[in-house]
Amino acid sequence: MTLSRKELGDRAEEKVVEFLVARGAMIVGRNVRLGMLEIDIVARLNELILVVEVRYRSEQAWTTGLSSVDLGKRQRIRRAGERLWNRRFKNDSSAQRMRFDVASVTFSDDQFDIEYIPAAF
Repeated sequence: MTLSRKELGDRAEEKVVEFLVARGAMIVGRNVRLGMLEIDIVARLNELILVVEVRYRSEQAWTTGLSSVDLGKRQRIRRAGERLWNRRFKNDSSAQRMRFDVASVTFSDDQFDIEYIPAAF
């Protein structure tokens, strides 16, 4: 059975959510819309707010998921993070800072591999 791009993206995000929760993070939101911008995963690790961009690739892909986060994508994610901070966390004294992370999920049959880069940009 071949999964659609949407199904693969959802599966990759779910694997990253499991990865984060296993490391003590609390998931605040998924696919958070901020106007025309979107954040794949927003998580909280104590006073740290994590903005996580999730990319996925098949084992046969020519490029890695990490290399697909180009300058334009990083700028959009930063703008989304700034909007999120101003709307949700600016006045929350328990939220001290925000970090932008990238997770790349590679699928091979029923196996997967997560490459997680904290403070990616």
